[in-house]
Amino acid sequence: MIQGMFDNRGQLFFEIEFISDDGLNLPVDAILDTGFTGFMAINKQDLDGLNWQFIRKERLRTAQGEARFYIYLGKVLLDGREYEIPVYAGDEITEVLLGSEWLKILPLVVNYQANILTLG
Repeated sequence: MIQGMFDNRGQLFFEIEFISDDGLNLPVDAILDTGFTGFMAINKQDLDGLNWQFIRKERLRTAQGEARFYIYLGKVLLDGREYEIPVYAGDEITEVLLGSEWLKILPLVVNYQANILTLG
């Protein structure tokens, strides 16, 4: 189980690690976005140095309209466990986003009053 944190707007943040193709772990803060139905979305620039395998292009409807995303097979470390997941990369993504697909395999506990936020 990983501990998360709330920002002053009530957004949910978790620290995860990207794993590059050569095994280097890079810690990043990711925001939980339940409106995104995949596992993860990142800015295309965040791919630099990771050398993840490109899978395909896909058009998706976002809050800003339709956009093209590049999908990569990414490796992340979450709660001490390594996951290989499809990662959506786009130019308009400003934060690393964890999507609602995680909630199908990991329990989420959120209690703003008690300042409790855990995933896993």
